[in-house]
Amino acid sequence: MSVLPGLLGSRRRAYCGLLLLGVMAAGLVGCTPDEEESAPVRVGAEVLAENDFASLSGQRVGLIANHTTRVDTSHLADRLAAAPTVELGALFSPEHGFRGTAGAGEKVGNARDPRTGAPVYSLYGDTRRPTPEMLEGLDVLVFDVQDVGARFYTYITTMGLSMQAAAEANLPFVVLDRPNPLGGTYTDGFVLEPPHASYVGRYPIPITHGLTIGELARYIQSEQLLAGVGALDLSVVEMKNWSRDTQWPDTGRDWRPPSPNLPTWETALLYPGMCFFEGVRVSEGRGTERPFRQIGAPWPPAAAQRVVDTLRAQDLAGVAVDTAAFTPRSMPGAPAPRFEGEQLYGFEVRVTDRRAVEPVKVGLHALHAMHERAQVRGDTAFVSRPEHLTRLAGTDRLVTQLRAGASPEAIIASWTKGVKDFRDRRASALLYGAETEPR
Repeated sequence: MSVLPGLLGSRRRAYCGLLLLGVMAAGLVGCTPDEEESAPVRVGAEVLAENDFASLSGQRVGLIANHTTRVDTSHLADRLAAAPTVELGALFSPEHGFRGTAGAGEKVGNARDPRTGAPVYSLYGDTRRPTPEMLEGLDVLVFDVQDVGARFYTYITTMGLSMQAAAEANLPFVVLDRPNPLGGTYTDGFVLEPPHASYVGRYPIPITHGLTIGELARYIQSEQLLAGVGALDLSVVEMKNWSRDTQWPDTGRDWRPPSPNLPTWETALLYPGMCFFEGVRVSEGRGTERPFRQIGAPWPPAAAQRVVDTLRAQDLAGVAVDTAAFTPRSMPGAPAPRFEGEQLYGFEVRVTDRRAVEPVKVGLHALHAMHERAQVRGDTAFVSRPEHLTRLAGTDRLVTQLRAGASPEAIIASWTKGVKDFRDRRASALLYGAETEPR
């Protein structure tokens, strides 16, 4: 396991020198500490391109990619195909497809990329990992997909299974690093228990792990979370100007939705907690303009107001809670959403302080309040399929605790030790500064 030579990511830098046009006259003004800004983050793909793809020279490359695989304004596949010293041999796409337009869980088939002429093999269709036939003739497998920092986001499962396939084929595996949108300090939620591993959650890590995609690859290898990855020739091309306290708005980069139902960074910030609602019988806001920010059910407005009152009384850090009323409709990326065409009532969460919000705890409190109200209403279908909620939580303890009437505080306390143990174990995988105090 290594970081490619010559491509070490530099640390966040402050730069100075602002040219100001005055109302009456123009002049150069010195930069004060309050005016200092951080240099924009350069992702691994851009660092690689800045070096003219030197580390891939003379190699036939397989690229695991989607619509987020960008080098400035260009797609990395186009840049590799045009590079004189590199041959683009094959493309591989995760869930949502190479163009990122398929809905959640929608099967995607193989195709051919019209721009590069390379075959596009789906890793979310008939197979979930590259087959030996797909890897035949390749010299290296490169992964460059934007993650969101949540355990149940399937791109990281695709990465791990591809690492495993590369190890079996004796191919080097290169991760082009990208930011964790939530930053590198926020770790929270149940640690997945191996009996509950699935494609939705593969690794024994908390719901939010605080690792970049490259750091997570290093952790998967160092902990040997998948058979055979210990022998993998793994390299990470580090970013420039990213540090552990960098959240997405600090990167200087535009938000490109990594999947159709994460249209904004605020949605991605709330997603690790609001995704709990995919495991129960409510609408998580798919089929609206605010998925994972508003939650609703076919309940009367008064029942929804009780939930809002409960959440407001919790005084949850960094968010405000409002009532919501909406009707889900089929739309691109959300075909046939739950309760399509029905009037729903519930709540909406707004981020008021991105540094203070703890989204997993927010989601847990919201789930608890909705479950409590469902019990009062006699809604026995709220957790009608507990295996769905168990798959997201990574443990069956959450369903057991809800049914036993445990408080939100007791549920949160039950995962604290697991998170601490994970933080201790992940230290050797970090690339961007030492471990810091969790928030």
